[in-house]
Formats: sequence, C-alpha cells, structure tokens
Amino acid sequence: MAKTKTLVVVANAFEREQQRAARAPARIMWTRPELSILLNIYGRQVAAGHWRDYAMSDGKEAATFSMFRRASEVALYKVEKIPALRRKQGQYVLSGMEGRVLRRGHDLEAVLRFFERKNMRLID
Repeated sequence: MAKTKTLVVVANAFEREQQRAARAPARIMWTRPELSILLNIYGRQVAAGHWRDYAMSDGKEAATFSMFRRASEVALYKVEKIPALRRKQGQYVLSGMEGRVLRRGHDLEAVLRFFERKNMRLID
C-alpha cells in the first residue's frame, strides 16, 4: 500500500483579512494604555492652559478623542483610531480644527509627539 499525504491548503491574505474582519469587535474602543497616553498629553495641556475639555466617541469604523479649548467650540485637535488603516498608513490619525491631517502613524506616542513644546506656538 502506498502512503498518501494529506493535502494542506494555505489561505491567502485576502481570506485571512476577511476572517479577521468577521471576528472584529462591533465597536472600536480605546484600550487602557492608549487612554493613559491620551490623558497624559491632555493633562499636560490643561495644566499649561491650552485646553479645557475633551470628548471621546466610539463607532464601528473608528474611535475618536477630541480636544477643545472651550466646551462650546469646535475641537482643536482630533485623534482617531481607525483599525482599517492598520496595514496601510497607520491606524492613528491626528487632525486639526479644519480637518487637515497633521500626523498619521502606527504608534500613538509617535503621533502625539506633535504636542511637544517646540511644536506649540502661540498665534494671535
């Protein structure tokens, strides 16, 4: 009798992405370490007198953290976590007041380095 070998089928990347998307959570949320990083930056800016309020939202496509100078105004900055962009341009996006993308990347801390003191300038 001849021995038969079992056939092993390796799924392609497209099928793996579909399976991963099917297992994806219903809502995109910030994790505890990500929130720690965001609130650390927020606390420093509040202490400096630049910001006074923030808002968080979750959704099916993205989680958002917005920073406000005053609660009644438009958000000065918005940090979004978009897992669909994880393999492309990075899942973290920092946008300005007018919606322009200021930074984008795979690492949240690297994206938030935008708020280091040398980048902050007062404009009257």
